[in-house]
Amino acid sequence: MSGPRPQTSRAPHGRRQMNTGELVELAQQLRVDSVRAADAAGSGHPTSSMSAADLMAVLLAHHLRYDFDRPAHPGNDRFVLSKGHASPLLYAAYKAAGAVDDAELLTFRRLGSRLEGHPTPRRLPWVETATGSLGQGLPVGVGIALAGKRLDRTDHRVWVLCGDSELAEGSVWEAAEHASHEHLDNLTAIVDVNRLGQRGPTRHGHHLDAYARRFRAFGWHAVEVDGHDVDAIDRAFGEAESTSGQPTVILARTLKGRGVASVEDREGMHGKPLPDAAEAVAELGGRRDLRVRVQQPPDARMLHSVRTGPLELPRYDKGDEVATRDAYGHALAALGTARGDVVALDGEVGDSTRGEYFAKEHPDRYFECYIAEQQMVGTAVGFAARGWVPYASTFAAFLTRAFDFVRMAAVSGSGIVLNGSHAGVAIGQDGPSQMGLEDLAMFRTVYGSTVLYPCDANQTAKLVAAVAGLDGVRYLRTSRGASPVIYGPDEEFPVGGSKVLRSSDRDRLTIVAAGGTVHEALSAAEALDGQGIPVRVIDLYSVKPVDRHTLRQAAEETGCLLTVEDHHQEGGLGDAVLDAFADGRPVPRLVRLAVRTMPGSATPAEQLHAAGIDAEAIATAGRLLVEEAIVR
Repeated sequence: MSGPRPQTSRAPHGRRQMNTGELVELAQQLRVDSVRAADAAGSGHPTSSMSAADLMAVLLAHHLRYDFDRPAHPGNDRFVLSKGHASPLLYAAYKAAGAVDDAELLTFRRLGSRLEGHPTPRRLPWVETATGSLGQGLPVGVGIALAGKRLDRTDHRVWVLCGDSELAEGSVWEAAEHASHEHLDNLTAIVDVNRLGQRGPTRHGHHLDAYARRFRAFGWHAVEVDGHDVDAIDRAFGEAESTSGQPTVILARTLKGRGVASVEDREGMHGKPLPDAAEAVAELGGRRDLRVRVQQPPDARMLHSVRTGPLELPRYDKGDEVATRDAYGHALAALGTARGDVVALDGEVGDSTRGEYFAKEHPDRYFECYIAEQQMVGTAVGFAARGWVPYASTFAAFLTRAFDFVRMAAVSGSGIVLNGSHAGVAIGQDGPSQMGLEDLAMFRTVYGSTVLYPCDANQTAKLVAAVAGLDGVRYLRTSRGASPVIYGPDEEFPVGGSKVLRSSDRDRLTIVAAGGTVHEALSAAEALDGQGIPVRVIDLYSVKPVDRHTLRQAAEETGCLLTVEDHHQEGGLGDAVLDAFADGRPVPRLVRLAVRTMPGSATPAEQLHAAGIDAEAIATAGRLLVEEAIVR
């Protein structure tokens, strides 16, 4: 049964908690230090920090269980500052906990400082995820809480401090529904309802009931509270801890710039240091140096152990017709048997992506995220923050709507694997809304990403296993239709490599392809060879990092390159090939075949032909390129 149960204290026996006056003083210290940090930087968001200072003071002093010396402790509670612009408040709390000193606090936003304008785990070990792109903290917090409940099976809680402005983001409500569906009673969202956004009032202002109705409709336990009454806040947090069967949201009415009359609840003060920091500090009662003994987590260990076996990837015979999406699903299931830290997520298309194969073999490590791609990626980031290796799958086209979550995952340094199936025009009759034609460009732009596009089943299986050991964002592009197996099951495919499928010392042209166009390129090469034009074919399965050495060698030896991709021209395979010559080396004679029109519905063969990327079009373009080179 959902709802609050009798409250129980999580504080250890013998530990004295702060009284009301001490909590008020701690909150004032957090405000003062927020003002000082922003003043030292000459920028920042002190007023957004000041509104939430009482909430942070009570959480830090009475409810958060955290060992700052051991941020990876499995029993630690997890805190996510979704309103990442309020970083001065977070850093002031770190100072109160003794994690940073006053000198470091005043390096806020300076070159080389750990205390960035918006916090990231790349710099600070106590930060769970990068925030600042609003609407992402709660989705990632849901992932962390879900990992705790179903994977780690520890007693830690997840606290997410949100701003009221970000509740306009649809991703927040994807998170709200997912948390309720999973009964995440270990998750508490704290909403700092300070009424003011960046340019003026928020949509609902101080109407807490408007927010409460929405959260309750999504199945949350909602508590409305005066966000500057430390005793009321303390009781609300205790109620959240004692609520069973559903997540809790604390809706706290606050005032932006609380405590300083010149900025309190005033428009136009967002994202600015206070006009007179010294006067503001005096008005807040001056500097303090209180220290908080944060509750230590109980001894804990991750209780979820998985019996593993050897990695036995699927093996396919040359000449078999197998879709790379099928190989992805079988390989992922095999990887889940060999590695107990691998988990799989899907956006309600597991029967298409073949994520369902993992679900059947490892149901306790499979997570259905439904048609909520932002939440799916946010959940994956949350899992990665807890040390799991998530593989998240949907159609390549649908990952584009989650791009900001992917971008922020890279800012976090998060290790996630994303699989985009049904890529390119080759999916056929479903039409352009279902075709991933932008995904290679999208993922190539992501900092530190790995982008792979296998062309056959054995190659796919090997790459599925390989990416588990890599860092950062990893993207695998798979195809809907069956294609011939051209590699043996013992072939190796190093990330950053390529495969030269045919070559001779007489080659006059190199065709560079990946994925489905590899097979078209091989057919075109056969046709050209019959016309007396020997052709080299490179399978550039590693789109990022790209095999510069092989491409440069091909350019030197054949003089002409022809790239073929089932993707828009901008940012895809052709641009990846050009990167091999970005250091000033002479660019070879180059022709790029790609999807240049908006497709309609047609058969896969008709689509490839209409886009000018089938074997016939490749052969024609190759012949013209060689003839032009001879004339010149």
